[in-house]
Amino acid sequence: MSTPSHDQPCAATTCHRGLRPHELDAGQLLCNPCIHLITVWLRTELPLQITVLEGSRHRETTGASAGGRSVYRTAPLPGRDDVLNLLGPASWADSICDPYGQAHTDQHGPLPIAGVLTSWVRLISEERRWNPPATLAPQALADWLTVPRVLDHVSHRPWAGPLRDELHQMMRTIRAVTRLRPQRRPIPQPCPRCDSLTLVETDHQLYIDCTTCESMYTREELALAARITAAALDAGAA
Repeated sequence: MSTPSHDQPCAATTCHRGLRPHELDAGQLLCNPCIHLITVWLRTELPLQITVLEGSRHRETTGASAGGRSVYRTAPLPGRDDVLNLLGPASWADSICDPYGQAHTDQHGPLPIAGVLTSWVRLISEERRWNPPATLAPQALADWLTVPRVLDHVSHRPWAGPLRDELHQMMRTIRAVTRLRPQRRPIPQPCPRCDSLTLVETDHQLYIDCTTCESMYTREELALAARITAAALDAGAA
């Protein structure tokens, strides 16, 4: 079971939890639930989202029919620009320079998935002198970032919070395009800490959250709590 501690907050501004004593003792700046969430985003959810994006590359064609032919007021675009933008390639370099040394980019809107991930892979690989993935494909970058030793390094770095926040924003952007979001479901069991019926589980996530006291539990911990409660009730009735 994990309960919040507000003495030192998690480094991510998009996380409301405090660091637990064992996380502080390990020198972490990012809480374990955030580390787990990064893994869920990049290894579990992102492949599904990319599949949906790949299937959404082309715009739906609509128009009035004239003699069996569709009539458009303007020529249809070859693809959905929001999807193509997210699936666009990325460069290992920060920017492209013209012959006069001026850095510039033709990127408009949110960075491509590969662009977001490449910047963090580059930072970590250069800090630790680790070999980056052989390809800059989004899933290869995501898999590299979720290697345990990489996440352990991330959790101790001063930029751990911004990394988590940027990945959070990337996933929000992707979901806004695909309309595919993890589902949240209530758990019909009282919270072992505050006794409120406000436990919620989210697709793919290890922890079940109490929205009242902000405690987190694994499914095994909740099952154990239920058995202890049942045993106490049986003992009281005897």
